[in-house]
Order: sequence, then C-alpha cells, then structure tokens
Amino acid sequence: MTKRILIIDDEQDIRETTQMCLEIAGEWEVLTAVSGKEGLIKAATEKPDVILLDVMMPDMDGLTTLQNLQKNPTTQNIPVVLLTAKAQAAEQRQFTQLKIAAVITKPYDPFTLSDQVLEALISGSV
Repeated sequence: MTKRILIIDDEQDIRETTQMCLEIAGEWEVLTAVSGKEGLIKAATEKPDVILLDVMMPDMDGLTTLQNLQKNPTTQNIPVVLLTAKAQAAEQRQFTQLKIAAVITKPYDPFTLSDQVLEALISGSV
C-alpha cells in the first residue's frame, strides 16, 4: 500500500526536489502545500500518513503550523517530520520538546530522505 506524504514548504525548488526524491526512492504519493495555511487545509481534507513541514516560512511558520495541526482533532494524530536548516544545539533541544516524529536538517541527502522519514515513523517516537 502506497503511503501518502504532505510536504509543506514555501520554496518551490525544495518542494519539487523533495517530491521527486520521495516518489522515486520511496514510492510515496506526494501532496504539496506552499504555506502553513494551505498545509492545514490539505492535511485536514487529504489526511496524509505523514507531514514533512518546513520550519522557516513567511506568514505562518512551521512551529505555528504544527501547533494548529495538533489542535485540530482531524490532524492531531498525523506524524510530523520537521525539515529545517536550523541545526544549532539550542534549536535542536527546542525541537525535542515538541510532539514530532523527527527532525531532518537541510540540506538533506535526497537518496536517503525516504528512508529517514520511514525510520521516523517506525521508531515509535510518534
């Protein structure tokens, strides 16, 4: 059975590259959203198996989007993997306090991205 993933990222090149990586390497069915607001709507209507969420976005950032996902009974149980360029120790500690499946740091290895997402889902951290 094909797993569905929603990528929420404001950068078109990141969305497209990530989508190709996941479709080819992991045979995911990929949905995309260009903003937190659009991502909230798609998550509620499409109910993906997992969400790959960019932390730094204009208007509604990833952490605000995450809070809104967790408040909504329709989306609160969908595992979320943060995709971020923030790799500082303090930021990583902040992420460990959140109810997320994992954090993947940009730039990521396109050949292992699908495996990293699957590992986060299997590891039981969600």
